[in-house]
Amino acid sequence: MKGPTMTTASSSTPTVHLDPAVQSVGHMLRRRVAATPDRRAYSFPTEDGSWDVVTWAQLGIQAAEVGAGLVSLGVQPEDRVAIASTTRYEWVLTNYGIMDASAATVTVYPTTIADDVQFILDDSDAKIVFVEGAEQLAKITGLRDQLPKVEHVVLMTGRIPEGTDTSWVLTMLDLRHRGVLALRENPALVDERVDATTMEHLATLIYTSGTTGRPKGVRLPHRVWVFEAYTADATAKSAGEDLLTIDDKQFLWLPLAHVMGKLFMVLPLHYGFETAVDGRIDKIVDNLAVVKPTFMASAPRVFEKAYNGVEAAMVAKGGITEKLYRWAVKNGGAVFEADHGVGHAGAFTRWQAKLGDRIVLSKVRERFGGRARFFISGSAALNPEISRWFGAVGMPVLEGYGLTESSAGTTLTQPSQYRTGYVGRPLNGIEAKVDSDGELLLRGPSIMDRYHNNPEATAEVFTEDGFFRTGDIAEIDDQGRIRITDRKKELFKTSNGKYVAPALIESTFRGLCPVASQMVVIGNNRKYVGALITLDDAAITAWAEKAGITGSYKEIVSSPQVHGLVGGYVDELNATLNRWEQIKTYRILPRDLTVERQEITPSLKLRRKVIAEHFNYDIEKLFEE
Repeated sequence: MKGPTMTTASSSTPTVHLDPAVQSVGHMLRRRVAATPDRRAYSFPTEDGSWDVVTWAQLGIQAAEVGAGLVSLGVQPEDRVAIASTTRYEWVLTNYGIMDASAATVTVYPTTIADDVQFILDDSDAKIVFVEGAEQLAKITGLRDQLPKVEHVVLMTGRIPEGTDTSWVLTMLDLRHRGVLALRENPALVDERVDATTMEHLATLIYTSGTTGRPKGVRLPHRVWVFEAYTADATAKSAGEDLLTIDDKQFLWLPLAHVMGKLFMVLPLHYGFETAVDGRIDKIVDNLAVVKPTFMASAPRVFEKAYNGVEAAMVAKGGITEKLYRWAVKNGGAVFEADHGVGHAGAFTRWQAKLGDRIVLSKVRERFGGRARFFISGSAALNPEISRWFGAVGMPVLEGYGLTESSAGTTLTQPSQYRTGYVGRPLNGIEAKVDSDGELLLRGPSIMDRYHNNPEATAEVFTEDGFFRTGDIAEIDDQGRIRITDRKKELFKTSNGKYVAPALIESTFRGLCPVASQMVVIGNNRKYVGALITLDDAAITAWAEKAGITGSYKEIVSSPQVHGLVGGYVDELNATLNRWEQIKTYRILPRDLTVERQEITPSLKLRRKVIAEHFNYDIEKLFEE
């Protein structure tokens, strides 16, 4: 097989020097506990609404109990242990315990349908399954006859329901008690497991949520996580910056079953900063004001919703308040862009920006806790206009890029190298090239080992010289910064032979329309391009109230006023597009897309095949003559 022809390549990247004494996530945890035992490690909400805190020393003890408990159940090195839970402290603790046992974590989204759960647990050979509560327990116990390899289920929260077979199900407290007894018998039990773990031992098995077809199990050895932590630090320092320090505070809401969430559980081990963890999506904005983080990583949809929320609030206030806000954002944006190589901001503009920041934008930042130095966006493209807005407000969003197969962290914008619409340079130690057809290719220590039990799929994604085919279309500028333009498989061709990149159009629309939730661009083999549109419930309800429109969400979005509003933004979108890309017709759906209906992934990406099935009637209506 002939290797691909490269049309563009990033500049060579410095080597990352790893500590040979750190061979695994377990080694990283042990070193962190020894280095800063009394510093705060994690904080998390309790049932009464307050926040509890554990130090690194406390976390180390608890994780060792979980790890020793797993060993007492017969878990061997690299045995698979699954977690089916939302993001919460118990997820974090369980993962660290699995690392202490030298086992491998298999991640399962709590929203995953039973059929896929059965496939993942069976394909991974999971021996133990941790479940969050009664709902997840019922899902697993309902599959018991189809899960002969699962030896035990551990209930992380709550009590075991009456009538449950307790020879198969035990609580987290039961497991930790077993761990305490095992450690009394052999105090070195966990240390022995960690000491025997090497870089190439399997640490994580993540089944890609997938927008089509059966999920593929991505095998990530300890090597990738150790490398990710060290390269994040080394890359920032080589740019003359300390992006993260021990004094930072992270707010972690990301699904921990997702590779990006996993990465942000590893970074605290290296840096030692505190992480506030709470996966309730409806509490993100409220939590920011309480937690007061210095940074947060997120998928773009959260930044879009936060931006739309501020915009809607300013429009609702109107008058001088809205005018001052627009003035402040305009000047703040001009200075931010000028400081990053776009345009010019003179002394008067800078004076206005400082004044606007003091009287307006500082109050906007308070909505986000008032301490945020930056945010990190990944998982999908962030709309450039929203990126500019956050920069203007004084909380720049540093875009990063990666896939499950590349351990999430492949590129990251450094503040000094910021360019709107770009995801930064490759991290130190990672090579990036663009193939002749525009596909981005990657090589380096962060790339997966292989797909689990799937040699055919593995062979398809690696070139002869070891580069991983990302499936993303990209450009690399003269400074080595990468711009992702679309998914290769999502590009479609109209019946007129013109290619269309739907994700870019969809992202642009969400940035333009403050009441938008989703846009799904459709037009494969069609004469023209159409779109399905959903609106954000809170945003459109607030707009409707001001416009004097009453009724349910379905009634509001079907009103002529809302169609006129959305149509105006579609026209604005079309003005930015080539003729063959323009949205000729659209339909506003009577409800939003949901994770529960499998229409979007837990990381908020569109599942186009499912959407096409659920809204086939609406799609056909788009293209009626």
